Amino acid sequence: MFPRDFNWGVATSSYQIEGAAQVDGRGESIWDRFCATPGKVVNMENGDVACDHYNRYPEDIQLMKDIGVNTYRFSLAWPRMFPTGDKNREQRGFDFYNCLIDALLEADIKPLATLYHWDLPQTLQDVGGWANRKTVDAFTDYAAAAAEAFGDRVQDWVTLNEPWCVSWLGYMSGVHAPGVKDLDHAIAAAHHTALAHAEATRAMKAVNPTIRTGIALNMTNFIVEDQNNAEIVELGQLMDSHINRWWLDASIHGAYPQNLVDFYGDKLQRVVLDGDMQKLKVEPEFMGINYYSDSFIGVPRPEDKPAADGGPFPFPQRSNGTPPEPHTDMGWPVTPHGIKNLLLRVAKDWPEVTDIAITENGAAYPEEPDENGVVRDTRRVDYLDTHIENVGAAIEQGAPVKSYYAWSLMDNFEWAEGYAKRFGIIHVDFDTQKRTLKNSAKAYSAIISNHTAPVVH
Repeated sequence: MFPRDFNWGVATSSYQIEGAAQVDGRGESIWDRFCATPGKVVNMENGDVACDHYNRYPEDIQLMKDIGVNTYRFSLAWPRMFPTGDKNREQRGFDFYNCLIDALLEADIKPLATLYHWDLPQTLQDVGGWANRKTVDAFTDYAAAAAEAFGDRVQDWVTLNEPWCVSWLGYMSGVHAPGVKDLDHAIAAAHHTALAHAEATRAMKAVNPTIRTGIALNMTNFIVEDQNNAEIVELGQLMDSHINRWWLDASIHGAYPQNLVDFYGDKLQRVVLDGDMQKLKVEPEFMGINYYSDSFIGVPRPEDKPAADGGPFPFPQRSNGTPPEPHTDMGWPVTPHGIKNLLLRVAKDWPEVTDIAITENGAAYPEEPDENGVVRDTRRVDYLDTHIENVGAAIEQGAPVKSYYAWSLMDNFEWAEGYAKRFGIIHVDFDTQKRTLKNSAKAYSAIISNHTAPVVH
């Protein structure tokens, strides 16, 4: 089912786990500002301390080693390395990641570094953030500096994580940092993030041609509940282009989905400059897919409001349909067969992609340690087991999946949800910072052992 050289990993992101938000010269990020704004984050919680990974990374690497993963996906904090988003370099930030990378390699764990997992320097947002084309240039400079500093030890790089969330949750619905609600800004951000992936890829390869780059996209299958209803069939096609195809088509074909080009009209044309479409295209060395669940589209209801009233979609009518039970703590349905269907679809529709990494897959459940210190997160065990089984089935049917990263290594700051939603396979007591392997970590360890060639000394 899985090749013996398959990459088994865990994933995190900088703002969600590092803490140390005001030390060693780190600059303010948009999430620092967003968290400090009343009404934006549950209980006004923030990432100031988070999991204190900045100080506890040796312990966390040992836990990864105990689980048996052979790769770790983490993100660099842009404002830790360049506090004001310009060429003003903070060496202590570089030093931290040097130590982290060296410690991973010493533990025989391959690093997969993500350049941007949402913590934009606030100074760049002050002049428009991703809606401002100059952020593409700043990101490209940052990417080249990272490749120069770490490319001798980090071969695989993700440029941006979930640019759909960056663009539409950050600049349209405003439920994520920076909290903007503006369709023009969201469309501009969608274009600029696609452009940033391509420009950063070229800049990094110019510095170090041996590294491999990809992008991590949140993807889903849209299940249209009434195929005889032309209105929702069209809506499903728009949403598929909006979430699944926009960045993938841009990178592989140098084009955006035509139905969205037509839908956005002048709002898109105003931000696309001459030559941009040619710049979007870069050869895909690997592709990251973040999958959590399928999505369901039902018949639009009279009470459905246009996205301009605050939703993350620009379409005038939408309905969530009827997602099947059971649901995770996030309210998302559990649809393990969906990950297989999605992988087979990507293999069929984008054959240029010859290396797929599941860069995130996991579920939020609330179980705490019992009186014996055991975290019996049976539902997460089942979630991981069934999804991994479906990844294996997709591989058997020809999907070129080479890596799987469970989200997440440990409970952490879950963005606008604060600390209430726990995705980790390691439990974190946020008062004491005590780490406890959940049953899901032990189950994942067993899966890895069953599919990994023994080490011969």
